[in-house]
Amino acid sequence: MKIGSISENLNSEKRISITPEVANKYINLGLEVCLNSNYGSHLGFDDRKYKELKVEILNDSKDVIKKSDLIVQLDLLDDDKNNLIKENQTLVGVFNPYGNKEKIDDLLKRKINIFSLELLPRITRAQSMDILSSQANLAGYKAVIDSFAKFEKAIPMMMTAAGTITAAKVLVVGAGVAGLQAIATAKRMGAIVFATDVRMSSKEQVESLGGKFLTVEGSENLETESGYAKEASEDFKKKQEELISETLKKIDIVICTALIPGKKAPLIIKNYMIKNMQVGSIIYDLAAAQGGNTASTEIDKTVDKNGVKILGERNILNKLPVSASNLYAKNLFNFISNLYDKDNKRLKINLKDEIINKTLLK
Repeated sequence: MKIGSISENLNSEKRISITPEVANKYINLGLEVCLNSNYGSHLGFDDRKYKELKVEILNDSKDVIKKSDLIVQLDLLDDDKNNLIKENQTLVGVFNPYGNKEKIDDLLKRKINIFSLELLPRITRAQSMDILSSQANLAGYKAVIDSFAKFEKAIPMMMTAAGTITAAKVLVVGAGVAGLQAIATAKRMGAIVFATDVRMSSKEQVESLGGKFLTVEGSENLETESGYAKEASEDFKKKQEELISETLKKIDIVICTALIPGKKAPLIIKNYMIKNMQVGSIIYDLAAAQGGNTASTEIDKTVDKNGVKILGERNILNKLPVSASNLYAKNLFNFISNLYDKDNKRLKINLKDEIINKTLLK
């Protein structure tokens, strides 16, 4: 059985799905690996490294698709390559079934198996496959690093003979995986950190990292059974808005991470709030690709709003592609190891397995 992957569009996605380390794992599992030429060269993984592991390197990416039983990617393929996928071939990746419904429906009609790993259930057995957590960890870290680099003041408190520099104040909106990593990173660098989230279960986690959790008066726990945030009531939104509005007046840096799976990102920071922030403050909106948590976020642009800089990258992980690829490739391998029947050398789509059932698009 052959597993393949082709280069993503490097203008929008620098991560790869099969690193040399993981290619070796697939081969040891009993799979053949097939890639197009220069697949990982932009990350320092040249073809020679793959060939030493007995990976088949083909000049044309279309040939990789034709020869592979199982194709692993980050995004859906372009239309011309999608048309090459045959019945009973299998696609595994992060395919955004809510946003790519038409393309996915077309593939399903052609009896192609599609597994989208952002749908993984939040159970212990799936933790090693959890692509959302591994990638969000890096995103939260990098958002803080980039924000601090843009901020034109020192971050930690410094006591000098010439006077004291006060520590920067950071607000993290959304205390999921990305938010918690942002809190931890900001604290390590000496900032005073506040955080808010609709899930009350986040309070203990925030405080364990040294952050101060901002609680909306009379709030309820807005958490789904899967552990994600769900839509808040209008009353909650109003109270949260008042709390955040007052807090922002004393905040230097805001890291926005609030997302609702399958929906537009919640609008949390409105323009009148930004107007009341201190000149020179920074907002990093990790939710930019899904509409943004601020009213002024623009994808892949730095917006200056009354002296407040708002950063909205489409894909912050392009700034950490080697680390992100290493984690993503291992997540994929762990998922495929669960899907692959080593004895019979084929994929076993067992719908009684919650991991397989929840990620298989139907």
